[in-house]
Amino acid sequence: MTEKEKKKKIKISTAWRDARELIWTHRWRLALGGVLMILSQLAGIVLPASSKYLVDEVIGKQQYQLLKWIALAIGVATLVQAVTSFALSQILGVAAQFAITDMRKKVQAKIERLPVSYFDSTQSGQLISRIMSDAEGIRNLVGTGLVQLVGSVVTAIISICVLFWLNWRLTSATMFVLAVFGGSLYLAFKKLRPIFRERQVINAEVTGRLSESLSGIRIVKSYTAEKREELVFARGAHKLFRNVAKSLTGVSAMSGFSSVIVGAIGVVMILVGGNAVIAGTMTLGDMFMYIFFTSLMAVPIFHLTAIGT
Repeated sequence: MTEKEKKKKIKISTAWRDARELIWTHRWRLALGGVLMILSQLAGIVLPASSKYLVDEVIGKQQYQLLKWIALAIGVATLVQAVTSFALSQILGVAAQFAITDMRKKVQAKIERLPVSYFDSTQSGQLISRIMSDAEGIRNLVGTGLVQLVGSVVTAIISICVLFWLNWRLTSATMFVLAVFGGSLYLAFKKLRPIFRERQVINAEVTGRLSESLSGIRIVKSYTAEKREELVFARGAHKLFRNVAKSLTGVSAMSGFSSVIVGAIGVVMILVGGNAVIAGTMTLGDMFMYIFFTSLMAVPIFHLTAIGT
């Protein structure tokens, strides 16, 4: 194992240890948030589940007396989602901000205790930027991100069971397409994460140099070094631009690929699902319900990539 690989491995193990410590510190808030999130996700299943009864029973069989009960169930489920969403923002949002503040304090205290030689080789403005911005990265661990992922996974498991019950052939084809999409997202974010991390470093360097240049403007003017500072800032700004352009290209490519995947799922649903409806193995209500539950099954993929960043 090379020195670089060993260093990388140590960093990853340290990151996982820190993540576990953060989660354990806020475990009670996260547990309460998890319960509320699962309630919210279960309430979110009511709307897609009601589509089958609306199409098959109310419209198809003209059982209009069921309409008010379906509407009432959807209304109550929506109210539950609204209340749990507000509670989650208060419980986990505050926890996330507290953890970010605590992390900033720890980083600041750590930097203050470093030897003077470290400050001689590092811009103070850069350190200020890193102290204030780097701590934001833990938001998804102790905020709503991790809890949303757990809640979405529970919803996805329920959705998969419902989808297999409705049409196992169509579900197998849909899950294959989603698996390809998930693998592509993993590979894409594996390449994009270093770019986003590098952006923080570049931004800190540019901001730090600019801060020192402006705070020491009398010295800059006394040595007539304005032109040199302009060139240094221009190089940093262009370096930041190239980084942003590279990340935008990657994100745009993934956005385009996502559109292709959505189109592919639509084609599979029309071909397989349409034939099932024609053959009588699925009702029109089953088809509508299937479309809604497919979207619920795909949600954890997006939450997982958010946590991964």
